[in-house]
Amino acid sequence: MSRAWPVRLTSRGVTLRPLSYADAGPWRSARSRNAAWLLPWDATVPPGGDARPTSYRSLVRRLHSQARQGVTYPFAVEVDDTFAGQLTVNNVVRGSALFASIGYWLDRDFAGRGVMPRAVALAVDHCFTSVGLHRVEIAIRPENSNSLRVVEKLGIREIGYAPRYLHIDGAWRDHRLYAITAEECPGGLLARLDAGAGPDM
Repeated sequence: MSRAWPVRLTSRGVTLRPLSYADAGPWRSARSRNAAWLLPWDATVPPGGDARPTSYRSLVRRLHSQARQGVTYPFAVEVDDTFAGQLTVNNVVRGSALFASIGYWLDRDFAGRGVMPRAVALAVDHCFTSVGLHRVEIAIRPENSNSLRVVEKLGIREIGYAPRYLHIDGAWRDHRLYAITAEECPGGLLARLDAGAGPDM
């Protein structure tokens, strides 16, 4: 078993742990209750694209297979032991790049409580230490003010703009690109978050 996966990461009541079959009920409930809120940000399959898993179990099975290959790390996000969302480290590239990207969604009931900045910080620090990556990127739709606030709180800098970058909500959507390298946070992103934490964190 490597230090990269499976792993449990915790800070101030926020926990990242492997998404599991046992999360089926809470996952489906959260996705159903938040369907309208998440719709503008959810990835969709473009014409001619590969079909997505048709059930939660097949989704987890595919993600676990990718985790064993070291190309994806699918985390459940918990707040005080309650399922709150999902964060996935994906597109892990080795070789000369040592790169990955992060995507996430959060139950609206937990929004505005500093959960996702802390979850992202935990994931980035894990990527830079145990996974051995050099750079992590986050792509955000320009209209997604909640996600833009996450990278703002973490001090992750914007590096570019990608027209028609991802297929979201049924069409190709523009994204703002944010990235951070290991050299930019030598003491860890979580420590930087805590050092600048205000009352809303």
